[in-house]
Amino acid sequence: MSNPRSTASIGGHPIHPMLIPFPIAFFVATLVCDLAFWRSGNGGWSAASLWLLGAGIVMALLAAIAGLIDVLGESRIRALHEVWWHAGGNLLLVLIQAWNWYMRYSEGTAAVIPTGLILSVVSVLLMLFTGWMGWQMVYRDHVAVSDEADPQGHVGLHHVSR
Repeated sequence: MSNPRSTASIGGHPIHPMLIPFPIAFFVATLVCDLAFWRSGNGGWSAASLWLLGAGIVMALLAAIAGLIDVLGESRIRALHEVWWHAGGNLLLVLIQAWNWYMRYSEGTAAVIPTGLILSVVSVLLMLFTGWMGWQMVYRDHVAVSDEADPQGHVGLHHVSR
């Protein structure tokens, strides 16, 4: 039996794993900027974190659309319990970060310490959990992993979908 396929793909490559590094990087960078603001008091760090949060939310929503297409398009993906922990955790993550962004937008630097910093830490910890669930789907359940050998004859953990 073949591995569960990604239905949202470009040129045989699943879109979801191409997009997820962006919100991860943006949300981790938000935490780094929050820590820099906390230590320095320089408002530039707060401004950077606002932009990083916004970019992370946009990219997370794009990744969520691709992930939802995969879930809706493949019954074997829907049957995995990890997918629901992954999706639910990431939905919670986006809601937390949207609230975090709104507070910063409306209250400025006053929203960063302590609330914004706490939300950034919680978000990074939540991403560790949801990332674990996502990689569990890839490595244990072989979601979007090619069944065929690549040109060098290797079968397995290279993402390809039809």
